[in-house]
Amino acid sequence: MSAPQSHPPLKGAQLIWATVALSLATFMNVLDTTIANVSIPSIAGDLGVSPNQGTWVITSFAVANAIAVPLTGWLTQRFGQVKLFTTSILLFVLASFLCGAASSLEMLIAFRVLQGLVAGPMIPLSQALLLSSYPKSKGGLALAMWAMTTLVAPVMGPILGGWLSDNLSWPWIFYINIPTGLFAAWLTWTLLHKRESPTRKLPIDTVGLALLVIWVAALQIMLDKGKELDWFNSGEIILLGVVALVGFAFFLVWELTEKHPIVDIKLFARPNFSIGVIALSLGYGLFFANVVLMPLWLQQYMGYTATWAGLATAPIGVLAILMSPMVGMNIHRVDVRYVASFSFAIFAIVSFMRAGFSTDTDMWHIVLPQLIQGAAMATFFVPLTALTLSGLTPDRVPAASGLANFVRITCGAFGASVSTTMWENRAAHHHARLTEHITNFDPAAGSAIANLRSLGMSQDQALGVIDRSINVQAFTLSAADFFYLSGSLFVVLIVLLWLAKPSGGGGSAAADAGGAH
Repeated sequence: MSAPQSHPPLKGAQLIWATVALSLATFMNVLDTTIANVSIPSIAGDLGVSPNQGTWVITSFAVANAIAVPLTGWLTQRFGQVKLFTTSILLFVLASFLCGAASSLEMLIAFRVLQGLVAGPMIPLSQALLLSSYPKSKGGLALAMWAMTTLVAPVMGPILGGWLSDNLSWPWIFYINIPTGLFAAWLTWTLLHKRESPTRKLPIDTVGLALLVIWVAALQIMLDKGKELDWFNSGEIILLGVVALVGFAFFLVWELTEKHPIVDIKLFARPNFSIGVIALSLGYGLFFANVVLMPLWLQQYMGYTATWAGLATAPIGVLAILMSPMVGMNIHRVDVRYVASFSFAIFAIVSFMRAGFSTDTDMWHIVLPQLIQGAAMATFFVPLTALTLSGLTPDRVPAASGLANFVRITCGAFGASVSTTMWENRAAHHHARLTEHITNFDPAAGSAIANLRSLGMSQDQALGVIDRSINVQAFTLSAADFFYLSGSLFVVLIVLLWLAKPSGGGGSAAADAGGAH
């Protein structure tokens, strides 16, 4: 085992450039989780497959990434933080090139699996390396820099992906990673290679790793394909659910008794870690569900193009970028539970504002909640991450960060799946209620059909137009239902936060975790 060592924080230009390098790598990674979403039709058409088959481009990355993230702690102890992070970026660049050059769907899925696997350690390690690079008093600012990229990238992904697919071609959604990644890797190694963390040779927990791969892969595929296969009405989904549940149970028992576990489950014995992870993950799941649902509703039922839907949701980043540094610099002065409660309160208010949306809502009233939500985003990651990592020794931070990010990413997948399924189910309910009055005996319905018939439409065409109009209303009412539920759950999360023990200043808690002395 290498001798433990403590590195002094970076200063001046070195600190600025290290922040740029680590943030760029994080941004590139998180961007890749959503950038492909809007490009699926282009990819499917170009490779000669159906859009449903094309969605495996998203699923394959998500499954591989979810497996790799919790392995960060073990890999870090074996190879060192800086070496692992730089290698991950370079392999991510290689995988991106291979994805762009793929000539068949099978090749593209194989390279997306590789991309997801090597991307796993990047997010937790960028967090750990940032914390160790900043002075102890600026730990909150380090987390703020990290949070900005993690929250803005999912919003930017669909906008950038749509523009690249429309104006260039779909391979460019992968090729843009090449210059960004090479620059980030070179900068990281140049600045940080002399600040390597201690390493030790650990035996590989092969049983734990195999169980992790089985249950996480089953869960992710179930979440990605559930809606398409009608959830538990499908034998395939039931089988995946059983495999995920049984696999997780065996994994839990094995990891708790293994001397050198692949994932440090015992971190959940710390109350602040448990409550911080639950609040962070559920909050992120709700946030991500709204990020997925808003553009779908705007494009499918409000007549927005992909570009305009992107522009309507983009203001979410304005206050997040402006406020994050301010929050980071001052968070050490207050109890982080107050800051996180403020964040959830704003998320709740924004959700209740959206619950009032109708088919007549103009663009300004759609943009306004997005703009306000930026304040919630700026005060979301920093306090909850500080709470999660508070009191941990530096050697446990990569494992804790990896585990916390794994749970957060999985909750994001849950949020996306559950929200779209609930949206369609509630829309079917509202559609049934709204069509109750469309009969030959209802004067208003009869008048509407007669007006459409007078325009030269047949009876079936007139009923088709009315059905489309009812669909728009039904899906809008359903979206409002989901926004109302989101607001209510954010209020519940405020209560959960106060079960945690006071965690002094977020900055010092974070810095203690990062080991910046």
